[in-house]
Amino acid sequence: MILNYDDFVRTVLEKGFTMGGGNSEGIYSVIPWNWNEEPPYETSVAWHTGDAKTDPWEWRMRVLEERNDIAYAKVFFKKSGFISKEWYPYFWVARRGNKSFEEMYFEGKLSHFAKRIYDVVEAHDALPSHEIKQIAGFVREDKSGFERALVELQMNMFLTMCGQQQKRSMKGGNYGMPSVIFCTTEKFWGEEMVEKVAEIDVDFAEEEIWEQVQKVNPAAQEKKIRKFIYG
Repeated sequence: MILNYDDFVRTVLEKGFTMGGGNSEGIYSVIPWNWNEEPPYETSVAWHTGDAKTDPWEWRMRVLEERNDIAYAKVFFKKSGFISKEWYPYFWVARRGNKSFEEMYFEGKLSHFAKRIYDVVEAHDALPSHEIKQIAGFVREDKSGFERALVELQMNMFLTMCGQQQKRSMKGGNYGMPSVIFCTTEKFWGEEMVEKVAEIDVDFAEEEIWEQVQKVNPAAQEKKIRKFIYG
């Protein structure tokens, strides 16, 4: 039973991963209901209240701003999810092995839009999405392609979310909804993660994730588990 943010963090670290909200794909979610559903047990946790202790929507950025052992991004079924530092290397290896962005791009496994985004983020360490668009030269007509490429980069473990930032007006004031900040996974986790990834092979990574999924949800379907692992 998740009653607050601390319960959520403890459970994510214990289980290793979770869908961002609800369990629509039949794998596992620490919060098994979504914003428009009733909780299956009595709890003060509720979506979109703005309360940092009990609103799962607020927890997305809290883990990024306050911790260094949980990542949040669109990593499962092109939907949001959390992965602990302990389990992140296994998903990294399953999705991209030890390959660099350039290697996968020249193999034809990543799009041109993804390359434009990745090159800009890598050059600047971290950027909010609205600045990525500006610097990489995306225009209004590219909106859907830009969003697809961002998800593509997250699903392949090349970019991850690392915070949020509001837009700034010419006069220096904040306006509009905050934009998500993206950085490379190497920047987010550091050299320790890169070294850990180099020690793991794909088969072992798949086995570890598969076993853990079956522990947290013995009823998970094989087809769904495979898609959960490989994206």
